[in-house]
Amino acid sequence: MPPEERSDDAIMLTVNGENYQSHPGETVLDLVAARIGRPLGPDGRPTDGGRLGIAVALDKAVVPRSRWQATELAPGQNVDIVTAVQGG
Repeated sequence: MPPEERSDDAIMLTVNGENYQSHPGETVLDLVAARIGRPLGPDGRPTDGGRLGIAVALDKAVVPRSRWQATELAPGQNVDIVTAVQGG
């Protein structure tokens, strides 16, 4: 995002190899919900009852889904969001 579009309280990090502008207090749960376009409950499960098939790593350490809501994003972090795919 160009500097003129960044807010003063923006937090810059990397998501799947791309620059990402976060905001203070944004959690892994918030990020995943925004990326997949589906609402998630506090436990990280889709509120529609469907399957998710997503794993998240912060700086190469897997974050358990049960910790997504409590894990705030921090400046400079490297976030990897991985989606499971069937087939073969």
